[in-house]
Amino acid sequence: QVQLVESGGGLVQAGGSLRLSCAASGRTFRYYAMYWFRQAPGKEREFVAAISWSGGSTYFADSVKGRFTISRDNAKITVYLQMRYLKPEDTAVYYCAADQDWYPAEQLHYSAMDYWGKGTLVTVSS
Repeated sequence: QVQLVESGGGLVQAGGSLRLSCAASGRTFRYYAMYWFRQAPGKEREFVAAISWSGGSTYFADSVKGRFTISRDNAKITVYLQMRYLKPEDTAVYYCAADQDWYPAEQLHYSAMDYWGKGTLVTVSS
């Protein structure tokens, strides 16, 4: 099994940057696709970014394309979300998730994820 712990959230001004980390346990982590989701107060949880087990394939929500990047370091058992040019509407709790399957963007939903972290809060001020 896989256990996930997010870190790196905090308060940042609009236009600034943050890098979130998701540390994983378990030797099988390397073979899981990894995903980032976020949930703002009173809103539905939404997809942010995805990366395949090899790191060779990624895709993003339209709302963050060109601003966010996702990467993974299997040697360090960690997945990263680099966020740049942050906007107030990016404010949310960010969650990382792991799944054995690689879903097309059109079919991805948070209910399909096998494992979840507890989340880290990102607040972007104007």
